[in-house]
Amino acid sequence: MRVKDTLNLGKTKFKMRGNLPVKEVDRQKAWAENKLYQARQKLNEGKPTFILHDGPPYANGPIHMGHAMNKISKDIIVRYKSMNGFRAPYVPGWDTHGLPIEQQLAKAGYDRKKMSTSAFRDLCREYALKQVDQQRDGFKRLGVSADWDNPYLTLKPEFEAAEVRVFGKMAERGLIYRGKKPVYWSWSSESAMAEAEVEYHDVTSPSAFFAEEVVDGKGVLDTNTYFVVWTTTPWTVPASEGVTIDAGIEYAVVKPANDDRQFVLASTLVAENADRFGWEDVQVVKTVLGKDLENITAQHPFIADRKLVVMLGDFVTTDSGTGLVHTAPGLGEDDFNVGALYHLPVLVPVDDKGYMTEEAGPDFKGVFYEDANQIALDKLKENNALLKYMPYTHSYPFDWRTKKPVIFRATPQWFASVDKVRDEILANLKDVSFKPDWGQRRLANMIKDRGDWVISRQRVWGVPLPIFYAEDGTAILESATINHVADLFGKYGSNVWFDRDAKDLLPDGYTNEHSPHGEFTKETDIMDVWFDSGTSHQGVLAERDDLVYPADLYLEGSDQYRGWFNSSLITSVAAEGRAPYKQVVSQGFTLDKDGHKMSKSLGNTIAPSEIIQKMGADIVRLWVTSVDTSADVRVSTEAFVKISDSYKKLRNTMRYLLANTSDFDPKTDAVAVADLQAVDRHMLYRLNEFVKDVKADYDDYNFLNIYKELMNFVITELSAFYLDFAKDVLYIEAADSPKRRSMQTVFYQIAVTLTKLLTPILPHTTEEIWTFLKEPEDFVQLAEMPTVLDLPDTNEVADQGETSAWDRFMKVRSDVLKALEEARNAKLIGKAAEAHLDLYVTEDVQALFTQLNVDVQQILLVSGLDVAAYATKPADAMDFGNVAIKVTPAEGHECQRCRLIKQDVGSDTAYPDFCARCAAIVRANYPETATEGFDDQK
Repeated sequence: MRVKDTLNLGKTKFKMRGNLPVKEVDRQKAWAENKLYQARQKLNEGKPTFILHDGPPYANGPIHMGHAMNKISKDIIVRYKSMNGFRAPYVPGWDTHGLPIEQQLAKAGYDRKKMSTSAFRDLCREYALKQVDQQRDGFKRLGVSADWDNPYLTLKPEFEAAEVRVFGKMAERGLIYRGKKPVYWSWSSESAMAEAEVEYHDVTSPSAFFAEEVVDGKGVLDTNTYFVVWTTTPWTVPASEGVTIDAGIEYAVVKPANDDRQFVLASTLVAENADRFGWEDVQVVKTVLGKDLENITAQHPFIADRKLVVMLGDFVTTDSGTGLVHTAPGLGEDDFNVGALYHLPVLVPVDDKGYMTEEAGPDFKGVFYEDANQIALDKLKENNALLKYMPYTHSYPFDWRTKKPVIFRATPQWFASVDKVRDEILANLKDVSFKPDWGQRRLANMIKDRGDWVISRQRVWGVPLPIFYAEDGTAILESATINHVADLFGKYGSNVWFDRDAKDLLPDGYTNEHSPHGEFTKETDIMDVWFDSGTSHQGVLAERDDLVYPADLYLEGSDQYRGWFNSSLITSVAAEGRAPYKQVVSQGFTLDKDGHKMSKSLGNTIAPSEIIQKMGADIVRLWVTSVDTSADVRVSTEAFVKISDSYKKLRNTMRYLLANTSDFDPKTDAVAVADLQAVDRHMLYRLNEFVKDVKADYDDYNFLNIYKELMNFVITELSAFYLDFAKDVLYIEAADSPKRRSMQTVFYQIAVTLTKLLTPILPHTTEEIWTFLKEPEDFVQLAEMPTVLDLPDTNEVADQGETSAWDRFMKVRSDVLKALEEARNAKLIGKAAEAHLDLYVTEDVQALFTQLNVDVQQILLVSGLDVAAYATKPADAMDFGNVAIKVTPAEGHECQRCRLIKQDVGSDTAYPDFCARCAAIVRANYPETATEGFDDQK
């Protein structure tokens, strides 16, 4: 026998290196084979329900880091809820309709105009399903637990049917109407767009200041007077029908010395514009309030037979320009609204593809609208109307998919009225909680400012608008016809709309007074994809037996305040009179290390698959908890390397716990709380407080706090304290000694507790750990979260304004560590085990040691300790106020078993190299060594 054979050296097959990229795949196969998701649902039957409703990602392309952060966040929440007393099924979903899929097919060479609509839609469906499969594999590789075999897809017949029924309920309330008004029009997509499909970029536009001659001054303005108007879109001047001013603004009629004409502009803007136009010696002829200029007419600058009317509007400012705004009702929302009050015609001289039409005039016909800017400027100049041209940088809307600018263009579209239900929506929103808190205010402001929702799209891959037209053009939006279409969609899918004639889509025997001959046609537009996903509360939550409506939680990126959060709220309140969610959590975007948006074209993307292949999915998952997801998050390879170091720390801590409990059976060896050693009881209390804090963070969806609490517990409470002196108990004491079993009891409890608490974050790693624990469940995912115990808090909690006994002891320990460090720096000792401490303590500290009943010397890891009265402290002791410390080299010899320096080494002659403590332990447990000795000492 060798000396080390008498030590209880920890042993475990749990490896220091996880080899996650390989092992995770094997573990996921085992989860699938054992149907763990279904098994967890079975265990949770009858428990309170918690539903996190999945916002559907768009089915196009592999998953990116934003997807990973989103899905991992959801998975952490659902896993925790599932292990903590809730029935929490998670149904993943996909948004599968829309223009990007049509564009992908166009890139592949398919021309939808050369094949039947149904044939093209079948190709779209096939493409979408392939994308779903690709993304599903990506999410599963992240370790996300979900009902992967039964996801919701917006292309599924049952979803389309539910969507149409929501449309029907809104139509029944009079919220669906057809109108011609300016909408965001994407010439690159040839379709109207919703606000949520538009993003803004800074652009430089050709800004023009030009003059329009007064024709009828209504006795207020003289002849030879010109309005000075401003535009950043000269191409819209051919559609101009008026000039808008503000009733309360003071306008000046001015006469420059170097121009024969008089000009009208806002009084406060005369000086800056005089400099801009090169006017000299400007005289103010008169001033007049805007309200007195209403209905004055002016001549269009280059269209001879068109007169312009002066109108009062509330959108005119004096922040820039002239205080007079060129107004084209067919090409701008404000223009349209003010023009409607004055019954102006709505001229739209630009086609679906962005080319000017004949209505713009012969010089413009067939010209792309951006190129028409120069033609308009030239014509203004020819007519002596152009006062100044200058580039102007401002924010402008772009199509979020094609990244091309959009225009405002009045076209016949179908709208969902927001205005009629705005107050109802805002009232319901007050009952929803938000994280961060400002989310409620942000969404409320968006609803307050939102115009009516254009829900029609001039495409084919989507859910058809279930609208029929009678012979006289009357639109038919009856509950009976809409619900019949919903039934057909539920049975056959929405392709039936394109496969059948209108009469075959109507209920049997249907008649309508507007079609005396029984002839009907059908709408060809489809619904906005935001209406698709925005009705998932009915298509999924209300439709599925295992889900409930409204959901407990929606969690998505902050862009969804104008997207899914917004559209879901509108449709839910409009159709069902309630919000679709009880709580909303929003997250920031994933950016590159420099804070720039990730883009393939910029080459600054980091795909989740890259990190998974190198480091493992659990590294990505741990990273998600380590960042503040409520704000934008920077992603870099360095960040993942840093997190992998944290992972190694966690893994090695768990390895140490497992190694030192490998000979511990919790059924037979566990020590009751009341019988634990004082320091072990303290650690159990600290563990309990840790559980309380972490569970509170889980409940608050505060992943970053969980990460901080976790690393602090592992590094500060365990590594730097408890595990630091544990070897002197676990290795040295007899295997089944009360002191060792006491510590093992707490070690095992820490191992089990950490494993459970970490499972929502690191499921692959914790399942590996679970195989080394002696717990009844086959998988940790089928276990329950640790509960907060009701432990005695003697010495742990102090009266208000006081410090607890253990906190006071830890202060003494901190002072000792400083003294030992000084001794090391002075070359007095090497490691702490070479030191002898003389502690000179006050009566309070002496009472503290007695009260705690701990082995102070062992906890401080020194070879010798003497405690004396503070009053007897020598001058060369380090004084910390209530304790003075003197460090000297320990006297004696190093024990070859415990490695402490003791004066009683050899006191048992049978064990000349052992201290008395070690000799007694070995003699009692290995008596033969007293006569036979040790192989490595012969």
